[in-house]
Amino acid sequence: MSAIDQSSIALTPPHVAPRRRGLTVVRWAAIAVWAVVVVYRTVTDGFAFNRELLLLYIATGLLAASIGRGRRMLFVIRDWLPFALVLLAYDLSRGAATLIGRPTLWHWQADADRWLAFGSMPTVWLQERLKQPTPPWWEIGISTVYMSFFILPYVIAGVLWLRNREEWKAFVRLFVGLNVAALIVYALFPAAPPWAAARCTAADVASGPSGPQCMFRSARGVPDGGVLGAMQLSQDGANQWVERIVGRGWGKLNLHSATALLDQGQASVNLVAAIPSLHAGMTAAIAAFLWHRVHRGWRPVLVTYVLVMAFTLVYTAEHYVIDILLGWAFAAAAVLSLNRYDAWRRSRSEHDGLVTEADDAVLAVPQHRT
Repeated sequence: MSAIDQSSIALTPPHVAPRRRGLTVVRWAAIAVWAVVVVYRTVTDGFAFNRELLLLYIATGLLAASIGRGRRMLFVIRDWLPFALVLLAYDLSRGAATLIGRPTLWHWQADADRWLAFGSMPTVWLQERLKQPTPPWWEIGISTVYMSFFILPYVIAGVLWLRNREEWKAFVRLFVGLNVAALIVYALFPAAPPWAAARCTAADVASGPSGPQCMFRSARGVPDGGVLGAMQLSQDGANQWVERIVGRGWGKLNLHSATALLDQGQASVNLVAAIPSLHAGMTAAIAAFLWHRVHRGWRPVLVTYVLVMAFTLVYTAEHYVIDILLGWAFAAAAVLSLNRYDAWRRSRSEHDGLVTEADDAVLAVPQHRT
C-alpha cells in the first residue's frame, strides 16, 4: 500500500466509511422505489406525455440519485427550477396577452402562407391529398414526432446534468432564452393556428378575439372553410374539412389515453401562441446544439427530425409555414447569440488567466532595494 493510501486512511474518520455505505444503500433503494413508481404509473396510466409530470419524474429521479452526494440534492431543486418557471410562464402567456390588450392575428399568417405557396394554402393542400378516413401507419410517426417536443428537451437536460454540468448550463441557456423570447412575442402578438382559422369565419374574428366560441366547434359546415379556406377535394371517405389531427396516429396503436391527455393539455394552454412555432424552433435549436456533440452519422437524423416536425405541424393544422420559418429564425438567433456569449466568456477567462500569470511573474521577480 502506498504512502498516499495510508495517509488518506489515517485522515478518514472511522465513522465516515460506514455512513457512506449506509447512504449508498439508501440512494439505491430510493432509485429502485422511483423506478418502480414510474414503471407502475406508465403501465397503469400510459406514457408521461404531460410536460409537468415528465419534469416531476426527472427531478425526483435526480433527487434519488443525489442522496449522499453532498449538496447535490439542493442543486437539483435550484437547477431545474427554470424549467418549471418556463412551463408556468407559457401557461400564463395567454393571460398576459389579454392584459396587454393586443388583438389576436387571424389573417396575416394565412395571407403569408398563400403568398409563400403561390396562392395555395399548404395545410389545406396536404389534407386534401394525404388525409385518410382512418389514420394510416405513417401518422403514428408524426404523432410521435410531435409529442417528442414535450419530452426530448427534458431528457437531454437530464442526461447532460448527470454527465457534464457545463454542457447542461449551455443547453439551459438555449432552452430558457428561446422560450422567453417566444413568450414575449406571444404576449405582444397573439396569433391563431390553422385549425382555429378553419373553424371561424372572417366575421367571427373581425375584432381579433383571442378565444371566440367558434374555436371550440367543429370545422364541419363552416362557410368556405372559414379564414383558412375550403378543401376542394378529399380522399374517399375522409372528412372534407380541415381538422386538427395530430393525435390520430396513436389511435392506430390503441393509445387512446395518450390522445386524451394530449387533448386535455391542448385545451388548457395558450391556444393563440402560434407565432413563432416553438415546436419548430426548439427542434431546430436542439439539432443545432447536438450537431457538434454527436457522431456525424447522427447528423442526417437531426436534419430529418427538423423537417419531419415541420411537415407534421403543417399537415396536422397546428402551424402555418410562416410560423415554422419564424420559429427557425428565432432558434438561429438564440443559437448565434449564445455562441457569441460563450466565445466572449472564454476570451475573457483566457484574458484574466494571462493577467493573473503576468501578475504572478512580476511578483516572482526579486525586488532590489536601493
